[in-house]
Amino acid sequence: MFSPTYRTLLSALTLLACSAATLAQTAAPTASAPSKVAVKPAGIEVKVTAEMTGAGVVSSGVTLPPIPPVTGSRQKPVPSWGKPLPYPIMIADRRNNRLIEVAPDKSIVWEFPSPSLKIYRGNEDVNFSADGKLLAVSEEDNFDIHIVDYEKRQLTWTYGIPDNRGKGDGLLNYPDDAHLLADGTFITADIRNCRVLIIDPKTNKIHTQWGTPGKCVHNPPSTLNYPNGATPLENGDILVTEITDAWISRITRDSKVLWSVKAPNLHYPSDAFPTVDGKNIIVADFWKPGRVIIFDPATRKVIWEYFVKDGDKMLDHPSIARELPDTGDILVVDDLNDRVVVIDRKTKEFIWQYGQKNVKGYKPGLLNYPDGVDLDVYRDWKAALKK
Repeated sequence: MFSPTYRTLLSALTLLACSAATLAQTAAPTASAPSKVAVKPAGIEVKVTAEMTGAGVVSSGVTLPPIPPVTGSRQKPVPSWGKPLPYPIMIADRRNNRLIEVAPDKSIVWEFPSPSLKIYRGNEDVNFSADGKLLAVSEEDNFDIHIVDYEKRQLTWTYGIPDNRGKGDGLLNYPDDAHLLADGTFITADIRNCRVLIIDPKTNKIHTQWGTPGKCVHNPPSTLNYPNGATPLENGDILVTEITDAWISRITRDSKVLWSVKAPNLHYPSDAFPTVDGKNIIVADFWKPGRVIIFDPATRKVIWEYFVKDGDKMLDHPSIARELPDTGDILVVDDLNDRVVVIDRKTKEFIWQYGQKNVKGYKPGLLNYPDGVDLDVYRDWKAALKK
């Protein structure tokens, strides 16, 4: 979630590395033409700061339980845990450079520490694939996106060159949001290039592009104004969030804009999602104090709102808000308070929390700038943990 205040690029060492998948995007010399040299895409190397590397390569140290098989889906999820949190959550723990899955009882059931800070750091959004077996990950200030195999706990694909920003082939500039679509393609919002990309991981080719680098104006799908969210809907349409003027648009896969409206009462909309019934929109305001609203896109009427100006219940730059299935309560990633919380829909009280406000750490119960979340509706962890 690009913010001029919290995303400055200061001087530090430069790292030159990329994954095998990324290297495949560069041109290489051949035996028949030894005079040719490898050609690197025309990116701009970025200086890496201590903030960007965060805590380094860290792990909770917990002995992880065996992974149960996939028995559920988004349409038919595994049995719910009920209140306060119906399903385990996968958290992109950004400045700990790791993914971590936490069950409703707050036990850590799965973790993926960075395999190498040269290619993997600052993971800021994470979402399961449709079959629950893969994870789509974006890294804004590492300028790349990834696929992680859940069961193998392996990084299997990368697009973009770490610590190199650009708009040419194989390059990104502050990619935010990451989803694997039902057809296996990968969608991301390339914020500073003012575009949304759908990429085929099999070929590393751009399948669809909405927006034009250098033309940051709201006129979807030809131009977009700093998009930071590209959320797939159940029927395949995409919900695109633009930072400037809080525009949210629903666009079909064949690039038809069904509607485009300004979200009410927001400074900085972050990753809009549909409500569980698909009728309304829920979106967080990446601001201090932060806000969460649910509104009707047809009327722009606010149906529900959470906004606390100060104290322990104030949100500080929340990046994701999701309406929870079964309970209707609200899951929020409270980034700069280093916590993920569940807010009771009726009372607006915190009824579940992982992480401690303003306490950074990587041991059990702590986070360091969490930035993304998804629900694991695929595995019956509740039954597995009872064995």
